Amino acid sequence: MRTKIKNAFLSKVNTIGLPILALCWVSFFWGTTWIASKEGVKHMPALQLAAIRQFIGGGIYLCFFMFKKTPWPKGKQWKSILILSVLNFVLSNGLSTWGVKYISSGLGAIIGALVPLWVVIISLFSGERLARLAIFGLIVSFGGVCVIFYDHLSDFLLPDFRFGIFISIISTLTWAFGSLYTKKKAASFNPYFSLGLQMFLSSILLFAFTGATGTSVSLSSIPMISWLSIAYLVFFGSVLTFIAFIYALQHLPAAINSIYAYINPIIAVILGSFIFGEPLTIALAIGGGVTLFGLYLVNFSMRKNRNKINPNL
Repeated sequence: MRTKIKNAFLSKVNTIGLPILALCWVSFFWGTTWIASKEGVKHMPALQLAAIRQFIGGGIYLCFFMFKKTPWPKGKQWKSILILSVLNFVLSNGLSTWGVKYISSGLGAIIGALVPLWVVIISLFSGERLARLAIFGLIVSFGGVCVIFYDHLSDFLLPDFRFGIFISIISTLTWAFGSLYTKKKAASFNPYFSLGLQMFLSSILLFAFTGATGTSVSLSSIPMISWLSIAYLVFFGSVLTFIAFIYALQHLPAAINSIYAYINPIIAVILGSFIFGEPLTIALAIGGGVTLFGLYLVNFSMRKNRNKINPNL
């Protein structure tokens, strides 16, 4: 009897407890990657940091799938992988990493969470009809962003701040296009192997760009703190946390699994204030909360619409 109870308890932990722990891991550690990026780019060129991170992370993925003898992509699959490599990693990841060199990590994380809004706006321009709730969420999030930036009006006089905001917004836009392209060009090719290839190819393109423009520095001149930041980003941002994310995705409902997207910016804001002394103002707290609530409404509406189209999702 005791054995049956013990087995039932362990089964319950495995089916509910571990996926929740995996989601908590994702929610926390993906929020901390903004802090690691901020620390790393203080001491070296941002695009070079992104290139090294993606080279190592992508290399780890490739070694794993080569060891597993996973089939390589064929024909047009390479075209999709290359396009996504540019959109998701050269532009989105590269520019967001560059952006936190000039703006706070918390602000960068909040801007990074705006991807669903771009998806809605792009869908509107594409002629797609959207639910009223999605439109309302878009308006709420826009209002939250206005509150946040009201607190930074004087900072817009600084060229570096304006540049940081600009490239951070562009990074979210390119990720939105990448998301829509992935949905449109969904293929049977292993998506995780594809992710590793995207990271690895993007690192080559970034290395080529920084080398051609003379914006890279010698590896020997990169300080230890930046190498530690890169190591953290690779193992916690690109490998371990992504494994936890996949595990949570496979064992939790989409509505629960999406919570990490709202917790990541909160973690980044709090840690940025604690570690770097970044200002945690009332406007940032209220504006960030309103923005994330609007994003929740947008995501809820889009998920509800997908379920109507395909109840099996």
